[in-house]
Amino acid sequence: MQYNRNNLNNSSSPYLLQHSENPVWWQEWSPDVIRYAELEKKSLFVSVGYSTCHWCHVMASESFSDRDTADFLNSHYVCIKIDREQRPDIDQFLMDFINSQNGSGGWPLNVFMTEDLRPVYALTYAPVKHRNPDYTFLSVARKVFEFIEQKKDTIPHFNPGKNDPPFSGLENLVESILGYFDRDNGGFGYNQKFPSHTTLLYLLYFQASEENDTVRNICIKTLDAMRLRGLHDHLQGGIFRYCVDPEWTIPHFEKMLYDQAMALWVYALGFKLTGDLVYKSMAEKIIICLEDSFKEGEFYISAHDADTGHHEGATYLWSYNELVEILTTEEFKRLSETYIISRDGNFEGRNHLIRRNDNAIKDIEDKLLSIRNSRKQPSRDGKIISGINALTAISLIQAARYLDNSELMTKADSLVHNIIQKFWNGKTLGHTFFNSSLQEQSFLSDAAALLTAVSMLYEHDRSWQGMMSIMARYVNTFKKGGDWIESKADDFPSVSASWFDHPVPSGMSMTLMGRTRAMLLSGGETTTMEYRLPLQADFFNVAAMISNGLFHVFTTKELIPWNMLPANSLQKRGEPESDCFRGECKKYSPPVIE
Repeated sequence: MQYNRNNLNNSSSPYLLQHSENPVWWQEWSPDVIRYAELEKKSLFVSVGYSTCHWCHVMASESFSDRDTADFLNSHYVCIKIDREQRPDIDQFLMDFINSQNGSGGWPLNVFMTEDLRPVYALTYAPVKHRNPDYTFLSVARKVFEFIEQKKDTIPHFNPGKNDPPFSGLENLVESILGYFDRDNGGFGYNQKFPSHTTLLYLLYFQASEENDTVRNICIKTLDAMRLRGLHDHLQGGIFRYCVDPEWTIPHFEKMLYDQAMALWVYALGFKLTGDLVYKSMAEKIIICLEDSFKEGEFYISAHDADTGHHEGATYLWSYNELVEILTTEEFKRLSETYIISRDGNFEGRNHLIRRNDNAIKDIEDKLLSIRNSRKQPSRDGKIISGINALTAISLIQAARYLDNSELMTKADSLVHNIIQKFWNGKTLGHTFFNSSLQEQSFLSDAAALLTAVSMLYEHDRSWQGMMSIMARYVNTFKKGGDWIESKADDFPSVSASWFDHPVPSGMSMTLMGRTRAMLLSGGETTTMEYRLPLQADFFNVAAMISNGLFHVFTTKELIPWNMLPANSLQKRGEPESDCFRGECKKYSPPVIE
C-alpha cells in the first residue's frame, strides 16, 4: 500500500468514502497501518465519525479539506479514519478517553495517539479558521505534536476499566428517574432532548407489573411530546435523532434505523398499556417510515443524513409563503389550525412542522409529502448492520403482539432468516454489509440482539429452538477471563462490553436480556439480577425485572393469543399449564370470552 496518499476510495464504509477526496492521507484501521506507523515512528491521528453526522461533514469540508492542515497532518502523523458503526469497539475506547479527559464527547471524535496506541489528546469539532489562531484545528495538531515529541516516554497507557453502573434498589428507580423528568416539556433532562427509549421501556413495563399514576403520567407526557412536536416527522412518519432544545421544537434532522426500531417498540407498548389510539397510529407511521425510507431488499439500511446540499433540514422545512402558495385557502386554514405555522418560522426563517393537536388532515399531509418527496433528498447510509436489523426484528415482533398484527410477525421472521443467511457462517456473525462487502468481524452487541430476536420467535414457533441454543452458546464466547468483551478483534486490544443503554440497549444489557429469556424458555436455571443505576441501565433493568419474576411466564400446550396476555409476558409450550409471576405459579385457565 502507498501511504503517501488517501486510501479510502475502495472502502466498504459510506462514511469513509465521503472522505476519500480529502487531501489528508487517510488510511483505514488495519494491522498493516499500525505497523507502518511503528516503523516510521509517527504518531497516529485517529478521527471517528459516521456518515450522517452533521459536524463530521462540516469538518470534512473545512479542516480536512484545508491544504495547510492536510500537509501538516500528512508530514507528522499517520492519519486514520474510522466509521464508528463499523468499529464500535475502537469508538467506545476512544469515547471513554475523551470522557475521562473532558467529561463529555461526541462526533467527530478526533484523537491523537502514540504509535503504540496510547491516546494523548482528544477533541470533537474544531474550526479551520478562528479569530484566535490558538483555537484552530491546525494549531491543536501542532501543539499535540510538540507535546508528544517532548513527553512521549512519560505518556501513560489508558485503561478505561470496567464501566458497569452501580447497583440500585428497586424502590429507588422510579424516584431517581422522576428527579430528571422535565415536568413542563416531557422527557428527561433540561437541555437537548433525546428520545429516551430504554427509560420509557422500563417505565412502561414497570407500569405493566404495578399500576402507578406517577409513572403513567410521566410516560404519557413524554410520549405525547415526542409524537406531537419537532422530533416526529409528521408527514412521512418516524423520528429524528434528537431535538436541540428542551421544548422538542427543532430536531437534529438525521434519521437513524435504531431510533425507528426503538420508537416502534415504545409506542406499540404504550398503546398496549393505555389503549390510546394515537400511540397505535404513531407506531403504524413508524412502520411506514421503515418500509418506505429504510427498507432495501431484504434488510433495513443504517441512516439518512441531517443535511441536504450541505444545509441541515432543508428537505423538511417550509416557508410561510410557500405553504400559502401551494395550499388552497381552506387547506391553509386547516393546516394552521392543526400545526404551528408562522411567517418568521421556527428554524432559520422557515417552518418545521409541529402539531397543535390531533386533528385529522391526512389529505393535506399527503399533498405536502408528495411535494416534499419531489425535492432533493438527504443522502443515506446504505450500510446494513446485522445487530440493528436484529433490533428492528425485535421491535417488529413486539409491535405484532401489542398491535395484534400478524403481518409484522411474518416480516420479523423473514428478517431474522435473512440476517442468519447473510451474516452467520456457522461459527461467527458478521457485522456490516455494504457494496457486496461483508465485514466479518463479530461483535457482542450483534450476537446478543440476534439471540434476543430468536428467543422471541421461539415463543411463536418451536422450530427456532436449535438456533436459539446455537446463538446462546455463541454469545458466551464473548466472555474472556470472567469479563464480557465487545469484540474478539485481533487488531485492537479487547474492550469491555458497554453497559450504557442509550440510545440503544448496550451490548451487555442485550446479552443479559437474551440469555435470561433463552434460559427461561428452555427450562434452564436463571439467576436473579440486582437493579442498576437508572437512566444509564434502564434496558438492563427490564432484563432484571424478568429475572426477578416481574414478567408473567405462561406455560401452555398451545400458543395463547398475545392480545389476551399482559404486556409483561413470556410464553412457552409445555405442561402443566401455569402462569408464574412474582415467585408464585398458578394453574393457567384461559379467560372466558363472552
